[in-house]
Amino acid sequence: MAEEKIDRIAREIYENVGGPGNVDKLIHCMTRVRMTIIDKDKVDMEDLKKIDGVLGVVDDDTLQVVVGPGTVNKVAQVMVDQVGVKLGEPFPDDAGKNDHLTDKEMVEAKAARVKAEQKAKQKQTPIKRVLKSISNIFIPLIPAFVGAGLIGGIAAVLSNMLVAGDIGKSWSDFIMIMKVIQNGVFSYLAIYVGINSANEFGATPGLGGVIGAVTLLSGVTPEAPLHNIFNGSALSAGQGGIIGVIFAVWILSLVEKKMHQWVPDSIDIIITPTVSLFIVGIFTIFLVMPVAGVISTSLVGAIEWVLNVGGAFSGFVLGALFLPMVMFGLHQILTPIHIEMINKTGMTPLLPILAMAGGGQVGAAIALWIRCHRNHKLTNMIKGALPVGILGIGEPLIYGVTLPLGKPFITACIGGGIGGAVIGGLGNIGAIAIGPSGVALIPLINNGKWLGYVAGLLAAYLGGFIATFFFGIPKDAIDPEAVAVAGDTTVSEADTDTSETQTVAQTVAQTTARTSDTVTAPVEGQQIPVNEVSDPIMAQETMGKSIAVKPNDDSPIYAPVNGKVMFVADTSHAIGYTSDAGEEVLVHIGIDTVNLKGQYFDLTAKPGDVVTRGQIVGKVDWTAVAKAGYDTVTLAIITNSQEFTIDKNSDETTVEKATVVMNTTPAS
Repeated sequence: MAEEKIDRIAREIYENVGGPGNVDKLIHCMTRVRMTIIDKDKVDMEDLKKIDGVLGVVDDDTLQVVVGPGTVNKVAQVMVDQVGVKLGEPFPDDAGKNDHLTDKEMVEAKAARVKAEQKAKQKQTPIKRVLKSISNIFIPLIPAFVGAGLIGGIAAVLSNMLVAGDIGKSWSDFIMIMKVIQNGVFSYLAIYVGINSANEFGATPGLGGVIGAVTLLSGVTPEAPLHNIFNGSALSAGQGGIIGVIFAVWILSLVEKKMHQWVPDSIDIIITPTVSLFIVGIFTIFLVMPVAGVISTSLVGAIEWVLNVGGAFSGFVLGALFLPMVMFGLHQILTPIHIEMINKTGMTPLLPILAMAGGGQVGAAIALWIRCHRNHKLTNMIKGALPVGILGIGEPLIYGVTLPLGKPFITACIGGGIGGAVIGGLGNIGAIAIGPSGVALIPLINNGKWLGYVAGLLAAYLGGFIATFFFGIPKDAIDPEAVAVAGDTTVSEADTDTSETQTVAQTVAQTTARTSDTVTAPVEGQQIPVNEVSDPIMAQETMGKSIAVKPNDDSPIYAPVNGKVMFVADTSHAIGYTSDAGEEVLVHIGIDTVNLKGQYFDLTAKPGDVVTRGQIVGKVDWTAVAKAGYDTVTLAIITNSQEFTIDKNSDETTVEKATVVMNTTPAS
């Protein structure tokens, strides 16, 4: 019943704020769901306030819906789960209520959650940061690669038809135009990579483009070449490739940043770009191009050797390992390798092999669909993910279907290996551009080798299907009702975490003898009337009987009761206690200070700590909080006020840590 209440509150909040599509971001503090609303005209404030379980609504920079401690984290989690994002992340443009999600949207939402969870488990090592930078450099170029690659592929087909006499010479100019468009990307790729690299590394984009252009050696002729300082041979345009360009622009970013620090502002715009280009340009020509040229040539040669010698075995290993690489973010290093191979050989034989991993996913999903046909939730997700999976977009299948189930992910990898073995065994199958995968890659396969690629794709489908059908079906996926029964009698870890602040407090309160008690000031300073607090919900004492204190600049945070710390907000702006007498006391430090995300707060109290009145439980840099634009007023709120008769001491008095601000007597 409790979960039904949470789901209902989440659903009704969405219904009255214009739906998930009208929410940009959602977070929560200790009592409120805070939403950044796109169009406030769509919000029905009156009906929002009437929701059973909503204690109040504040329309500020964010729309704040008060549902109380313990409940708020559950409601907020349900709301973000429905659109497949984490707390604080931007909502997708097509976010909608779960009840109206299509199969495709449902699996994409789940895939987003699983992908985020996997990323959260991974440590951000220097290598991963480098790989992320590489990804950021090339992702903006992928549409250009796809478009130019397809145009180039059509031009190649028409050229072959022209040579064979299947079409007339009148097509020559049209074919030439298509090749010019294709070359607009690949001939000047170094410039585009230079600009994107500069954006990624914090250099001036125009200067990054110039450094990329330097590697093209414009104006250098065979009759008057520039020489390699290591062996005396003539440097060639593009030597070092895009790997060299990325490294050179990274050096540019370091030089430019130092120049900005050293050069006076009045002449910075003249001196910094001139000196940076001159220094890094010379460095690029005489050091980066020779060294990176050896590296890129060796890398391409090594991959070709592995594929030629290893054949089917190499194809199997590469096809089987690609999905784990994707899961750990290591696949990003392959992008510059693909492009370097296309620059040097006109194709990348790696991409068709690695694309087989997606084929294994498709085969595994079909096997799951057949074997788990009674699991309607799973099959609906597969229906939504399969079409895009066949077209080469694998994330919904990986993160929405196979990876969460475990075994099917492994058997899908086996299917990818089988497809890779077929491609590797046939040999000489490459792609002339990067971007698509799956069926969508067929038009980009070189030299009419698309039938071999299709054979590999079918082998991956079949391999993933057979391996999953016989060895990769989890029992709980076949019989979801058994899982549901177990779920009714088992408390999950997530449920335990999200309900801690409510259920533990309730248990303690129910088992604690009710006695008269006192609540002392949570900070030292000037007590003010609660109705003067700038937050209307707190001013109205919606959460319970409250006192408010404007703290002194040097005041620490004190425990207001003898009892136990039940929770501490992740952002350190609130602490919850249960006293020995049974009061549930929430100390809220400042107004809207949740937005500071813990900055300027240093709390030493932890959940489970036993405290006494007046004990210091933390410190706050009140001056910094005020300078940041936040009200420092701190409140002590008895959230189970209905269980006590409460007498508040007079307002507008100076309070110290031992000052009694509320007296409580158990209600009869």
